[in-house]
Formats: sequence, structure tokens, C-alpha cells
Amino acid sequence: MERTMKTKMKTGAIVCFVLAALVMLLLLELGKNALWGWALTAALFVGFLLLYPRIGPKGLRLLAWLGLIALFALVMKLSVPPYRAIPATEGRNPAVTGVVTVAQGDLTGVTNADGSVEVYAGIPYAKPPVGELRWREPQEPEPWEGVRACDRFAPMSMQQRHSELYNTLYRLIGYHEFKLSLSDNFREGVSEDSLYLNIWKPAGEQEKLPVIFYIHGGSLMTGQPSYIDYNGESLAKKGVIMITFGYRLGVFGYFADEALAAESPNGTTGNYGLLDQIAALRWVHDNIAAFGGDPDNITIAGESAGSSSVNAICVSPLSEGLFRRAIGESSGLTAVRPYHTFRPMDEALEMGQAIKAEQGAASIEELRAIPAEKLVQTRYSNDSMTVDGYALVEQPYLTYERGANHEEALLNGFNGHEADVFRLFQTVEPDRYPDTVRRLLGDEADRFLALYPAADKKEATENVNTLLSICWFAYSHHDWSRRLTEQGRPAYEYLFTKQNGAISDWHSGEMIYAYGNVWRVPSNYGADDRALSETMLSYWANFARTGDPNGPGLPRWPTAGEAPTRVMNFDTEVRMVDDPYLAVYDIVDDYQQGLK
Repeated sequence: MERTMKTKMKTGAIVCFVLAALVMLLLLELGKNALWGWALTAALFVGFLLLYPRIGPKGLRLLAWLGLIALFALVMKLSVPPYRAIPATEGRNPAVTGVVTVAQGDLTGVTNADGSVEVYAGIPYAKPPVGELRWREPQEPEPWEGVRACDRFAPMSMQQRHSELYNTLYRLIGYHEFKLSLSDNFREGVSEDSLYLNIWKPAGEQEKLPVIFYIHGGSLMTGQPSYIDYNGESLAKKGVIMITFGYRLGVFGYFADEALAAESPNGTTGNYGLLDQIAALRWVHDNIAAFGGDPDNITIAGESAGSSSVNAICVSPLSEGLFRRAIGESSGLTAVRPYHTFRPMDEALEMGQAIKAEQGAASIEELRAIPAEKLVQTRYSNDSMTVDGYALVEQPYLTYERGANHEEALLNGFNGHEADVFRLFQTVEPDRYPDTVRRLLGDEADRFLALYPAADKKEATENVNTLLSICWFAYSHHDWSRRLTEQGRPAYEYLFTKQNGAISDWHSGEMIYAYGNVWRVPSNYGADDRALSETMLSYWANFARTGDPNGPGLPRWPTAGEAPTRVMNFDTEVRMVDDPYLAVYDIVDDYQQGLK
């Protein structure tokens, strides 16, 4: 009997040892901890195994386990992954390109694995906006001596960041993406010095290629130009040059203060991130011919806040002549009062004062002296553009009414369940449902409630998600397409509804298809996804080339003028369908008109 008990105790201890080791290894992998942390954990565990049999009383053994856990937690904290610049291409020792000469000097890039695409990463398009240049208009970049190696992405713009453990779990749970590897044990850098751009082009000598200038999303608060979903390799293989870049975000990009307007030669404040975008676009216009691009055939594109930024650039007097066409995915600013990414100047200035008070700064000079790492932790969300009289001289809808917007043609659209990703685990009680709708539609709310009644919590929650998807995203594109059509300019509108192993048709779900990167995540996307991606990529490339997405082998996509109630549905079958939200657009129209 006694021997049996001892055997059970030994078996239980072995099981505990094995489980503890597996949990520690899993946490190290999910946290992308430095390799020395793995080594230290292994040494810690081996030492524990050697000492544990010599510990007599059970109470001391429990303390030993607690000590092991505490020491492992310390190792996890100390061995956070180091910052490292992300290589422009995958694989070791990629081939170096020939020398390209731009206004600031000579540079080289690297080629992809099969040598079909050249990538130039981390090209400065403005001076670092640090020190006295924080909250000033972007300045011309400094020239450099010698040949600059542009083979790695620059750090992403300053933003609040979670731990790598959190980020990995978020990607695993939300996107079902996880790769077991010891080669990715690092963090992408974050810096106030982030005004750099990246170029993907077909390899070799090229001339007059179309260009897509892509603005990343992230609520003007987060995001990075190196994100794999809009990697430009596939577009380059289609004969289109792809550009991504960093711009100032959050408090660094959209902070507003009267003292800043007074010191600016242009009287501007509150739109520094937008000014960065326009500066990057100007750099591309002036230098892209050196890479084989056509400066007179640039299409600006973006998703979410990037799409709102595209809309803002379309109406900015500073961008006239710098581009021809626009691609907008899941956001816009043409409403009388946009639901997000735009605010009145008085609200921007009020938040600016609150931030100074929060930081204990009596002046802009004191605020500029605060380290970026501290300032970025502000609790105030600077996530909106504003009319500053320089980058934006009036509300965007007024520019469209005057016909003074710059885009010659538009490709734009929205996803089937945009808002669901923002409302995970949130529910709406039936008795609170009407008030929630009224906050979005004011006196027009009863019309929506008649169309979308809710008898229980499930219906109320689904209806609110639908209304938010419409107000925040779908209506933007209905209105944008309509305004272009009224001007006699072509607009092509889509609805993305494809289901897959990742986030399906939630917000941002279309990006990996449109830019041809579903092949990078085979665990989430199958043959039908790859076929849809090829179709969307072809539409995007054709539009960048000619202003018309149609081409051989593709389902015909009519303009909004030809089919005003229909949109191109991107799903397993690509075809024109009725826009499902037409009745609600009429309600939002009346609400928006009442805000004038």
C-alpha cells in the first residue's frame, strides 16, 4: 500500500514536471522571448529537477514550485524580445539590386526569392520629426553620402504597443495565425523617427509603370507599413509599383494647439500625419521615375483610416497634380459629419489643452521636451483629422459639392460585417436598443427601428452591429461613389463577403486578397480564396493602370453610374448584387442633411 502511494506521488510529480515544462516553453514561444531566456529557463528547470528530490517536507516542495514560477516570471520579464529591423524580403542574403539615384543620393535594394521583384525599404522622405521638428510640417529629407542600403523596413511610427505575448495570442485567436519558429524572436521597432517609405517594383529596367501609393489603417493611432497583408510583391509581379510608408500617428500626428498654428508659416495644426502623407506622395511623384514608375499615373489607396486619409488627400489643395485615381477600402469622409476620423477644430484644440494639462506642460516647448515613450501613453485618442485651413480648407463634402476634388476615378467598397470585430463580447439589451440607434441617427432612428425590430438581445446586438457597419463604413462608399457619379467621373463599388479561416468579411478582411497575399497563410486560405485573390488583384492592377478595373477573363464590373443600386460582390462567386443597405442609406442621408 505504502509503495503504491509513493509510486502515485512520483507519477504525479513527473506529470507536473512535464506540464510545467510544456507551459513554460509555450509561453516563451508565444512571447517570442530572446533565446537566452530559453537557455536560462532550461537551466532553471534542470536545477529544479536536481534539487526537488532532496527536498523533504511537502510544505517546502510547494514553496519550491512557487519559487520556480516566480523565477520563470522574472526570466519572461527580463528576456523580452529585442527590437530588430524587419528585412525587406524573406530568406538569407538576398541579392542586392543595382544603384538607383534619387534626389537625396544613391541607394540599393534587394530582390525577392525568385529575383522577379526588387524591394527598396526604409527610404527617408522627410527629416525625422523629432526635437524642435515635433509638431511641425514635414521637412525635406537630408541628402546622404555614398550608397544607402535600403534592405530593411524602418521602425513603425510611435504608438502604444502590447506585449508580444498579447500580440501573438491576438493573432492566434482573432486571425488563427501562428507559426512555430525560433527565427522570429524579436520585436519590430517603434520610433518617432518613422518617416520612411518602401517600394516594390518589377525587377530590371522599367519605364512608365503605374504606381499604387498605399496608406495603412489603424484609426490614425496604430499600424505599420511592413504589414504582410499589403506586402507589394504580388502587385509588382502584375507590373504595378507598390508604395507603403510611415506617417505620424496619435498625439504625434493629430495633436492641435493654437501656439503651434501661430508658429507655423502656414498657420496649420492638427493634421501632421496628413501632411506627412502628402509629403510622401510628393516625394514619390518627384522620384518614382528613377524606379521605372510613371509620375503621371499614381493611384492613392488605403484601408480604414488609410481610406479616410485617401479621401482627405482627394480634397486637399496641397495634393493637386500629385496623383490621378483613388482606391478606398472601408472608410471615407464625404458625409456632412463623418462618424469617425474627422473632428471640428474646436474639439481638436480642446483635446490639445487637456493633453498639456495631463502632461503637466505649460507650453509647447515643455511638451516637446517630454520623451516620446511617455507622451505616447496619453489617455487621449488623437484619431481624427480637422479643417486647419492649409491641408484641409473646408469639410470634405463641401469640396465635392464644388467639384474641386482631385480623383479622376474611384474604386471603393466595404465588407459584409465590418463592425463585428470592434464589438466582440458586447451585447445590447432590447430595452436599450432604441437609445443606441438614436445616438447614431437622431430623429431618424424610428425609421431604422421599423426596418430592424429587435425582440431579444441577439437581434438587438446584431442590428446594432449592422447599423454601425453601415454608418461607420458602408454609407461612406455609397456617398463617395454617388458624388463621383454626379460629377461624371467613374466609380466602381464592391461588397466583400468571403468567409475563410481567418477574419472572413470583418473589417480589414479584404486586404490580404486585394494585394495578393493569401498564399502566405495557407492554413487559413484555400484554393477558392487564392482564386478570389487573383481576381481582386487583377482588378486593382487594371484600375491602377487605366482607371478601369475590367480586363480579359474578369466578370464585368460596371460603374456606379451604370448600376446605381448594385455593387460587385467579392465572394466565392464574383458577381454584381443589389446593395443590401439601400433603404438604410436613405435614412442616414436624411440624418446627415439635418446636420448642415
